[in-house]
Amino acid sequence: MKRILILCLSLILPLCGCGNNSTQSDVNYESVSMSEGIERMANDEGHIMLDVRRVDEFEAGHIPGAVNLPNEEIGNEEIAILPDKEQTIYIYCRSGNRSKQAANKLTALGYKSIVEFGGFMDYTGEIEY
Repeated sequence: MKRILILCLSLILPLCGCGNNSTQSDVNYESVSMSEGIERMANDEGHIMLDVRRVDEFEAGHIPGAVNLPNEEIGNEEIAILPDKEQTIYIYCRSGNRSKQAANKLTALGYKSIVEFGGFMDYTGEIEY
């Protein structure tokens, strides 16, 4: 009986998953560091830089050239300031959490070229008000 049980377990256990099977390949956007994002934007014409912090956070200081679209305002509807779903969109927030959420929402809406580059807290360049 014990041998049968061991045999059954040895056949069944490999089929069972353990923990979270989510991998980086499940993510439909690219995630890079703040410095890499800034460097890439300098060599990437035609992109848009999206700050997904709240309006008050954006007005208190943001990366020059960024446009503001709070993460909480991204839903299931078309976004007027992002009409081209093929355009590369670089996204940041304060710490990197909301930018990842926004990147997921935008890919779900059909945007094809999303680069999430973290949080404003890691930005060391010029600030626009």
